[in-house]
Amino acid sequence: MMRQHRTTGRQSIWEYPRTPAVEPTPRRIQVVHRNCTIADTTRARRVLEMGHPPNYYIPPEAIRLELLEPTDHTTFCEWKGIAVHFDLYVGDEVIESAAWYYPEPTRRYEAIRDFVAFYPQRVDACMVDGEVAKGESNPFYGGWITSEIEGPFR
Repeated sequence: MMRQHRTTGRQSIWEYPRTPAVEPTPRRIQVVHRNCTIADTTRARRVLEMGHPPNYYIPPEAIRLELLEPTDHTTFCEWKGIAVHFDLYVGDEVIESAAWYYPEPTRRYEAIRDFVAFYPQRVDACMVDGEVAKGESNPFYGGWITSEIEGPFR
């Protein structure tokens, strides 16, 4: 677990490791869009990387997978490998590339294989223990900014 700052009780993203670290988190992680709960778990994995707010990866059994459709859109992470993106279907709405996952991550990141991460700026609410996280200003990144995280953010 990342240590919190002694005086503020917050975690600086600039103290996260340069090579991303994966840690289990017992916190309640939820994703909601249009009053529809997409995901809800206390078994997520948190990825910490210097200069970025944490990403939360959710186990597939805690997600309404019938609402997700894989796309042809992929992205590459120098650490984790190739990510496949999902569109999210809620009612008549389609949220393009709302989430992503690593079907074949590099060996070091096996702990997030098939776990799904959501962009907080593309859905109504991504929550950590009930607190709604903000998304990063750069739409390429999917970090979750909560009150315990401090920047400055890119």
